[in-house]
Amino acid sequence: MRPSKRKSDELRRVSIERAVSKHAEGSCLIKFGDTHVLCTASLEERVPPWLKGQGRGWVTAEYGMLPRATNERTRREVTVGHPSGRTQEIQRLIGRSLRAIIDLPKLGERQISVDCDVIQADGGTRTASITGAWVALHDCIQWMKLRDMVEDGVLRDHVAAVSCGIYKGTPVLDLDYAEDSSADADSNFVMTGSGGIVEVQGTAETTAFSQESFDQLMALAKKGIGELVALQKLTVA
Repeated sequence: MRPSKRKSDELRRVSIERAVSKHAEGSCLIKFGDTHVLCTASLEERVPPWLKGQGRGWVTAEYGMLPRATNERTRREVTVGHPSGRTQEIQRLIGRSLRAIIDLPKLGERQISVDCDVIQADGGTRTASITGAWVALHDCIQWMKLRDMVEDGVLRDHVAAVSCGIYKGTPVLDLDYAEDSSADADSNFVMTGSGGIVEVQGTAETTAFSQESFDQLMALAKKGIGELVALQKLTVA
């Protein structure tokens, strides 16, 4: 029995609320159970210096956790003077995931910066961030289309992410903190709406896991991401 009483292939309750920021071109509040992430997409009329004059845009991401997103207060990384290795790794993952489904030349020489701020954490913050970031990015591009800044085809597909792991010998979908902290293995899967694989991160925490177990985790991920993409479609319809 999972701590949450969910079935092995059952997601946590997921909700997405759009347009939660007055100023951002695109925004949403996404909840994966007790993990809550605010995602905002900001349009900037510039590109990184190394992209100037190439006629294409850029999508990047930043990620952070509020001090009391977890059980104990953590210091803001700005007070330390630099982001942690974990923060850098996650925000790079979010950026790669979003760029996989954007036609950068059609964006023009503009940059969209997507900020994912974790308000409350209970496992799966990076997967919730990626799934919500797509909604914020979608709405930013829609904002641009309404102003004739871009045409159709900039956003090529959906992208979403989910965690899977082996908990007490059983492959399970969408780990919360209680499972993630004691899992035998845990993985994060990022996939497009058409089923393409963007990235897979998998780690054995106690003992190595088999190809058969990995295939079971992949099957769970495909099911979960299919449900998340369906929710994204419903949200932006």
